[in-house]
Amino acid sequence: MIQKIIFEIRHTLDTVTRQVDAWFDKPVALRHYRPENNGWTVDEILEHISLTSHFLLKLIDKGAGKALRNVNNIDLAQELAQYVFERDKLDEIGLYKSFEWIRPEHMEPTGTADMAEIRRLILTQRNRCLEWLDKMPDGEGILYRTTMSVNNLGKIDVYQYIYFLAQHAKRHVAQMERNEREYNTFTKLSEIL
Repeated sequence: MIQKIIFEIRHTLDTVTRQVDAWFDKPVALRHYRPENNGWTVDEILEHISLTSHFLLKLIDKGAGKALRNVNNIDLAQELAQYVFERDKLDEIGLYKSFEWIRPEHMEPTGTADMAEIRRLILTQRNRCLEWLDKMPDGEGILYRTTMSVNNLGKIDVYQYIYFLAQHAKRHVAQMERNEREYNTFTKLSEIL
């Protein structure tokens, strides 16, 4: 069962990272377009994804290290027998505007980031998550939990944190798609007028 969950996490992470990466190749005018609600531009959203992943990876790194140390002190087979992967609650993270949350100031985009560097960071962050999945192939990631306040998730394990990271990016893919639809509508109206 845990291998199936790890496969799903890996697949979700790869799929979402490819979706995010494609936005770096979109036209600059679209990436700089500020939506009518004065929301973030695509470039700002991409910067925010990298910032949030940076801070999530600090928790993932710490948690994974502790989980791997806990293998010697906790019966993994017993823990796996009662394990529940909170997919439904975690999937809500990937739905744009599915809940209210005020992000910390340190995750706010500056709008001045080097986009080539942001692209590199996002790919590096994905690779770090994949490395942790490779180091915890038999369920070790369930052996350490940390509280996640977002969407009242409560205590989640390392695998759930990695899935959360992917779902967070997915949430913002939907936001970028919304920006693109609005930009295309605005552009067509401008051409008519």
